[in-house]
Amino acid sequence: MSGHATKEIDSATLWGGKVSPFSTSYGKLMMWFFLVSDALTFGGLLIAYGFTRFNTLDAWPIGEETFNSMPFLGHGYPLLYVALMTFILIVSSVTMVLAVEAGHRMDKKGVIKWMIATIIGGFFFVGSQAWEWSHFIHGSEFGKVELADGSQAIVHGEFGALQNFTVTEAGKHHKKGEVITEDLMHQYQHAVVAGHVENGMITLHDGSVAKVNKAADKDMTLIIKVKGAKYKLNDRIEGADASKQYYASINSGEAHKVIYGANLKENEYGTQQYAQFFFFITGFHGFHVFSGVCINIIILIGVLRGLYHKRGHYEMVEKTGLYWHFVDLVWVFVFTFFYLV
Repeated sequence: MSGHATKEIDSATLWGGKVSPFSTSYGKLMMWFFLVSDALTFGGLLIAYGFTRFNTLDAWPIGEETFNSMPFLGHGYPLLYVALMTFILIVSSVTMVLAVEAGHRMDKKGVIKWMIATIIGGFFFVGSQAWEWSHFIHGSEFGKVELADGSQAIVHGEFGALQNFTVTEAGKHHKKGEVITEDLMHQYQHAVVAGHVENGMITLHDGSVAKVNKAADKDMTLIIKVKGAKYKLNDRIEGADASKQYYASINSGEAHKVIYGANLKENEYGTQQYAQFFFFITGFHGFHVFSGVCINIIILIGVLRGLYHKRGHYEMVEKTGLYWHFVDLVWVFVFTFFYLV
């Protein structure tokens, strides 16, 4: 037996939840523990994404090719809207810092002002992400096309506007000679996927046959994403040859020659795994942002009621700020992995 006696430490020396050895409150430490565990979760997801991308043989989607649209302006703006989303989220982190700083000065009006700005920035980001998801799911007007040699290509260029469909054979709902001007894109894409377009004629859902009246496409370019018998990865087909091969597939009468948009089974922009990771990781981050907005609103209500001013400190605002800064920092990594690399 050792001759050393067990030393007993009195309760005043121990940390009983009142005084931290790090001069940090219990609530702040628990927030840090949560953020570290959440960082490990995001880290594992991004590592899995990188591992899958490295081991995928097919061409991986490129950010500036996939995300090149702006609301109300159409295509041709590579990563511009994503950059705007990122900028707004970073600015909201700055406004959160200002809210915390105002709390240290016991400036209630300043806390309210900067928290409202942070909440507005969060709502903008969540709304923008919803728009981006919608665009990603519905895809481009061209879609991804399978060519005659078995290769698959994404399509760049300006899609000629659909003007109308002129019915040449009556069906259940449309009469011969009728001109259809509504819901053209949805009907056209549905018919293309089903293989119901041949030689410029489209078979509609009611069985009627119509001529497609469409403006000419401009600057069409096919970029090979899945190699075939003739074309290799990232080969480019341009000009008249691109248009000829694209519409040869469209008018072949074969189903599933074109894929529009992305879901958990198909992906217009490239390999299927990309869409799966995109939905999960950006969705998981979006849930964090939405949760942060809700938490900020709850804390703001407490600020408006004077709850924290009566306590003599705005530590709840500071703890919320820690979570918000974490959400912003994670987005920097998600943005880099999905859009830049």
